[in-house]
Amino acid sequence: MWARKRQPEDVAYGIALGHERFGPRELLGQAVEAERAGFDFVCCSDHLAPWWDPAQGPPAHCANAWVWLGATGQATSGVSLGPAVSAIVHRYNPVVMAQKAATLELMNPGRAFLGVGSGEAMNEVPAGLAWPPPAEQLARAEEALRIITALLDGQTVSRDGRYFRAQDARLYDLPPRRVPVYMSAFGPRAAAIAGRYADGVWTLAHPARTPGVIAAYRKACEQAGREPGEIILQGMAAAADSDDAALEGSREWKPTLALENYRDDIHDPAQVGERGEKISDLQYKAMAILSADPATHVRRIKAMQAMGATAVVVMNISGADPLGTVRLYGDHVLPALRS
Repeated sequence: MWARKRQPEDVAYGIALGHERFGPRELLGQAVEAERAGFDFVCCSDHLAPWWDPAQGPPAHCANAWVWLGATGQATSGVSLGPAVSAIVHRYNPVVMAQKAATLELMNPGRAFLGVGSGEAMNEVPAGLAWPPPAEQLARAEEALRIITALLDGQTVSRDGRYFRAQDARLYDLPPRRVPVYMSAFGPRAAAIAGRYADGVWTLAHPARTPGVIAAYRKACEQAGREPGEIILQGMAAAADSDDAALEGSREWKPTLALENYRDDIHDPAQVGERGEKISDLQYKAMAILSADPATHVRRIKAMQAMGATAVVVMNISGADPLGTVRLYGDHVLPALRS
């Protein structure tokens, strides 16, 4: 599924770039550097609002992910590209989402993928949309995913669903290669949706929760008579001159570890950021690779692979030295992992 992966049995390595922390031109430079470093795929967050209020300290941005992906496809030549991930609960119509994914593939043959999920209130409520309870979030995501995958399969879709409608919808520019769709899942119910309809599951590399997510995904694949697809595990990484500098330059990403920010109607970035203050440094360092030592990054990523990953993606959260983090991976981490 990944354009630059060497052998089918190899683990693919990707980098996620954060629109919440960096402007789009700066992120474009990171993407070009990531391809040069040897990553197999480059993806980006798809947010309307950041995880913190800029008044709380670090800079905040939020450019449009899909415009940026189009530019990044032209600035790079071989890496796979896609969002990590786009919400399909409200903000994006599933028919238009399928059209975007197909167009990204047409412009970058063999390179596009689509990562989808149920999103967060901070990206939906500011757009004038009500935030549903968790059960409805998943129901909406499942209904949208069925429309998206049917269109990418070349079907004409008419559907009068509970949440979404389509009338004789089809993709008139359908790429020769079917764009793979990966579903984000933090729990077994979302993982089961991925098993039934998606081409893989995308989840955080959490030692306690990840095994259950993977097991639920594989079970749903088996029940649906489908072979399991990609198992994509995501972590966060930052390098700097010292471990302390890597920690200090990335603290703003703590709110990504607060589950209520994904589940509840918390849409003010200041309130989102406050939830992150409850995350201790010890909890944060357990989930993020914050080190100047490439051997630490290699060891932690190998532990992620041991959970069953077919692909590993690290979010570049280094505010202290974002390009240096990419180069550390290119010079030391990726060669060690592939050796």
